[in-house]
Amino acid sequence: MPAIIDFYADWCGPCKAIAPVLEDLSEQYNGRLVIYKIDTDKETELSSIFGIQSIPTLLFIPTDGNPMMQKGALPKNALENVIKERLLQNKDAETGN
Repeated sequence: MPAIIDFYADWCGPCKAIAPVLEDLSEQYNGRLVIYKIDTDKETELSSIFGIQSIPTLLFIPTDGNPMMQKGALPKNALENVIKERLLQNKDAETGN
């Protein structure tokens, strides 16, 4: 299943702004996409492994193809475009959605 990993911190304003958008998308694409949240303050080693230097950073992981990383808080329509065009494109073709 494709996934989005949200690298965030509780003190980060843009992270707080994007959180409800990601929650909405998680509900909207339930069963077709998984959204994980990684607190960079608590998971410093994991954040380091992924090379996270600024937050929020989103890692988009398709089932096929290469992952894509995006720094900064994206608006909902931009996130939906990435989900439809990069993460679910092949999956929807298989299911007929």
